[in-house]
Amino acid sequence: MRDPELSVAADGLVGEFHALGVLEWADLHPVRHLSLLYGESDQRVQLALALAVRALRAGSVCLELDRVRATVTGRDDELVEVPEELWPSEAEWREALRVSPLVALDPAGDLRRPARLVGDRLYLTRYWEHEERVRAALIERTLASPPGIDADALEALLDELFGPDADPDQRRAVEHVATSGLTVLAGGPGTGKTTTIARMLALLFRQGVRRIALAAPTGKAAARMDEALRDAAAQLPPDVAAWITTLSASTVHRLIGWTPRRRATPRFNAANPLPHDAVIVDELSMVSLTQMAQLVDALGPATRLVLVGDPDQLSSVSAGAVLADLTHARWTGTGGASPVVRLNRNYRFAGVLGRLAAAVRDGDAGTVLGLLAAGDPHLTLTDPDRAQDALRARVVHTGRAIHAAAVAGDAASALDLLDRHRLLCAHRHGPFGAATWARQVEYWLRASVAGFGAEGEWHAGRALLVTSNQSDWGLWNGDTGVVLLHSGRPVVHFAGRVDKALSPDLLGPTQSVDALTVHKSQGSQFAEVTLVVPPVSSPLLTRELLYTAVTRARDAVHLIGTPDALAAAVERTARRASGLRERL
Repeated sequence: MRDPELSVAADGLVGEFHALGVLEWADLHPVRHLSLLYGESDQRVQLALALAVRALRAGSVCLELDRVRATVTGRDDELVEVPEELWPSEAEWREALRVSPLVALDPAGDLRRPARLVGDRLYLTRYWEHEERVRAALIERTLASPPGIDADALEALLDELFGPDADPDQRRAVEHVATSGLTVLAGGPGTGKTTTIARMLALLFRQGVRRIALAAPTGKAAARMDEALRDAAAQLPPDVAAWITTLSASTVHRLIGWTPRRRATPRFNAANPLPHDAVIVDELSMVSLTQMAQLVDALGPATRLVLVGDPDQLSSVSAGAVLADLTHARWTGTGGASPVVRLNRNYRFAGVLGRLAAAVRDGDAGTVLGLLAAGDPHLTLTDPDRAQDALRARVVHTGRAIHAAAVAGDAASALDLLDRHRLLCAHRHGPFGAATWARQVEYWLRASVAGFGAEGEWHAGRALLVTSNQSDWGLWNGDTGVVLLHSGRPVVHFAGRVDKALSPDLLGPTQSVDALTVHKSQGSQFAEVTLVVPPVSSPLLTRELLYTAVTRARDAVHLIGTPDALAAAVERTARRASGLRERL
C-alpha cells in the first residue's frame, strides 16, 4: 500500500528526497508552481528551492549549500542518510542556480525573482529582504544618538537610580539607552533584566520621555512583563513607580497593528510609524526574523529601540535567530560600536542549579556530568530504562494534590500547584515526544488518583494550556488553567485571573498540560522540572534546548536520559542558517 504521506506528483530528484522523508508536500507544492511559472526544469534547482522552503519550516532563514548534507532530517526530526549519488556536486549545484530564471544573484539581482543566491546561501527573496531591512535599520539606529544629551545631568540621574554597589553592567545598559538609538540587553534568568528595564523607564521618565511602548512576542510574556515591572518599580521613587504602573505591555503583533486579515501591511509601517519615543521589547529570543522586520519598519526615525532577552535560550519557533545573531555579531557595519550590553551577575540562580545552568551555557560537559554524579537530590539523572517509577511518583503526587484542590473548589491552590512540577520533552511526537508522555501521565493519574477523570473530558483537576490567543476572554497562547466543578458543572480558572471562571464551551483551542515541549515552556518557571532527554541521534538535542529546560526550574531538575546524550547536548549548539550575523 502506498504511504499516504507521499505525493503521487513527486518524481525525479525531488521525488527521491520526498520518498526518503526529507521533503514534504508543503515543500514541493511551491516549487512545482514556481517552476511552471518561470519555466525551470533543472531538478537540481528544484531540489535546492524545495530544501530552502524546508529550511524555513525548520527555523533557518536560508539554505546553506555547503552544510545541507549534514543537517538533513526527516518527518520525525531524525537525521536521514541520503545516498551520496543523489546529491548534486556543490560546483554544479551552484552553477545551475546561477543561471536559473528562478534565482537572482547578489548584490544586483532582480528582486522579482523568487530566490536569491548570496555566496553559498540560497534565500527565498522575501526572507533576504527581511534580513536586509533588519540589518540596515539596526545599523542606522546604532549610529544614531538622541539629541541634547547633557553628560553631567545624565551622570546625576544615574547616581539617583544606582547606589555605589550597583551592578556596573546594569548601569551601563541604562546609560546606553540615554545615548543611543539601539540597546540590546542580554542576560540569563536572574541577572536583573527586569530591574534594568525598570531603571531604563525611570531614566526616560526623568528625561521627559513619556510615549513608551512595552511589548513581548506572546500575550503571556506581555502579562509577565507587566507583573515583573510593577514589582521592580516598587524599588524606585514613588512618582516614577506610579507612572510605570500606568504602562501596559502588548504583543508585538498588537503593537504594530498586524492582523491575519492584513498580513501584507500592518497598520504601523514605514509610511505610518508608531507614535512612540521609545519601544522596549522583552523575550526577544522568541521573535522571528519576519516579525523583527515588521517591527523596525514600524518605528519612527527618532524612536529609541530596546531589545531584551536571553540569547542562550531556544530561538523562535518561526524562521530566524535574531537575538543570537545580534549578540554574536562583530558589528563591523558600525565600526565596532556594539549596542549589546550583557548582564553577567546572577541574583537568583545559586547552588547546584546555578552551576548547572552556567556549565551548560559555557559548553562544559565535564562539569555537567560531575554535578549529576554528585548525588544532590535537587539534580538527578535517571536512565530511561529505569525512569518510570520515579517520574510516576512525581506526576502522581502533584496530580493528586491538584485534583484534591479542584474537587474542594480551591482554584487558587490548584493553580499554584500547577507550577510545582512540569514534564518537558524535546520532541512533539514519537517515543520522546510530549504527546506520547502526556498520554502516559494521563494513564498514571487515572490509575492512581481516586476519582480522577470520572466526569469525562472536562473533569476536575484537568490542567490546561491555551494554544491560541483568545482576546475576548483575556487569554493568551501559553496561559494555563485548571478545571473545577461548580454546582456539578465544569468551569475553568486561569492563572492571573483566579476569581473569574469560564465555561469550557466558551474556550478556543486548548490542550492538556501533562507534558510540554521545551519550546512551549519558554518564559515559565516551575518548582521542579523533569526533562525527557532524546537520544544522541536526535538533531533537536542541543545546548540551547538543555539550557532552556534546566533554567525553567527554581528548586530541582530531574533528567531522564543517558550521560552520552547529556554530553552531546552540552557540546552541540543549535545551528540556524542566517546571514544577519555576518552582515552586521
